[in-house]
Amino acid sequence: MNWTWFHRLGSPPSFYRFAGTLAPWLGGLGLAALAYAWYAGLVLAPADYQQKDAFRIIYVHVPAAAVSLSLYMLMAVAGGIALIWRMKLAECVLIATAPVGASFTALALLTGMLWGKPMWGAYWVWDARLTSELVLLFLYVGVMGLKAAFDEPRAAARACALLALVGVVNVPIVHFSVEWWNSLHQGSTVLKFGKPNISAQMAVPLYAALLATYLLAGQAILRRAQNELLSRERNTRWVRETLTELGGDPHVS
Repeated sequence: MNWTWFHRLGSPPSFYRFAGTLAPWLGGLGLAALAYAWYAGLVLAPADYQQKDAFRIIYVHVPAAAVSLSLYMLMAVAGGIALIWRMKLAECVLIATAPVGASFTALALLTGMLWGKPMWGAYWVWDARLTSELVLLFLYVGVMGLKAAFDEPRAAARACALLALVGVVNVPIVHFSVEWWNSLHQGSTVLKFGKPNISAQMAVPLYAALLATYLLAGQAILRRAQNELLSRERNTRWVRETLTELGGDPHVS
């Protein structure tokens, strides 16, 4: 099998074209999966015997929380590659992932607060899972702030990569916090593939929502990475040619 296509993705023009082809598919499939997940979960799934209909926020909260952790790991891996091999594309992925990850982390915190009110009697408690997820949001915002603080893109990317790598220690803390400490937050009772602790009518829409969230996050990251590449490579020939093909101004400053 010829794997040269994979190596070519390290080239900004090749990656830009690949992202432009893949992103619409991710978006379309993600929206379709999300429509099914929300209809099956919010309408067809039976009410929980304890939480009644309040449990249905799970179809937003759990996927958002899972993706928030995965995207930080992606950001840290991209940061490591950027520091070791000085790959411009890895820097763009790192920068592109931070706002998307921050958005899903904020969504996870917001939906967790809304879910926590009827369950715990309060929107916020300094629970281990909630506190470590809040730290995760601060790390995402820190990466975004570092990027904005530097005028030189490559220096900004190196600073962001260092913070992403230092902060990656928080990811296992978020994941295992309910097992390591006495926590109000329930453990992993729904994402046990092959042996979920909820009925199939509840579990299948949840897995569909999880898939949809990953697909939509992937689309957002690809689009933001494309924009970052255009900004960094704006004086190159391939960007001018690309903008001409798209009907834009080839003389981007």
